[in-house]
Amino acid sequence: MKPGRLLYLLILSGNLLTAVAQQTRPVVVIDPGHGGTDPGAIGIQGIREKDITLKIALHLRALAAEDQNLDLYLTRYTDTLISLSARARLARILKADWFVSIHCNWANHPYARGTEAFVAFPGTGVDMYTRKSIALSIDLLDTMEDSSGFKNRGVKFAGFRVLNQTATHCPAVLLEIGFISNPEDLRRIAPYRIAQLIIRIIQEIDEKCIP
Repeated sequence: MKPGRLLYLLILSGNLLTAVAQQTRPVVVIDPGHGGTDPGAIGIQGIREKDITLKIALHLRALAAEDQNLDLYLTRYTDTLISLSARARLARILKADWFVSIHCNWANHPYARGTEAFVAFPGTGVDMYTRKSIALSIDLLDTMEDSSGFKNRGVKFAGFRVLNQTATHCPAVLLEIGFISNPEDLRRIAPYRIAQLIIRIIQEIDEKCIP
């Protein structure tokens, strides 16, 4: 069994690792959307959302391994279907400082394009993290627009379950990285480059220590 998968199973079973309990560095949980029997959106030439999100997440993991000031975990390390509740639970048990769920968009016409980010609706137990969630979203979208040429579709509120169950414990963002139904966006979705942008923004915003 792969180390990442073993860690995931140990945490979900309630057997917290000592290293996690004694964590002192910022903890980031990256959630590659979909997986296993759920392919997510199907784009041009049959490209699957679940494959893109996992590639980006694995690049993020490799980049984070080079950073001595950041601990990054994935909700899935392989092509596996993990329930939304389990993804959120992992972030809570790890006491994540940041949670980013990565997705790709799709539309039934080829003209829709751009990146957008979603945060949980403000409400009981969420407000204390709303500002950080929005700040991270804005920085991610601005950077992807400036560095990769994506259209910035803005930050929006949504009632997605994975956000609702995470945003009461840490800043949480669901990031839609372009439309895989749009040829221009699909060309811009280079997993390694996207991972570089995401991890740089997370590092920078964590250093700002937004109150």
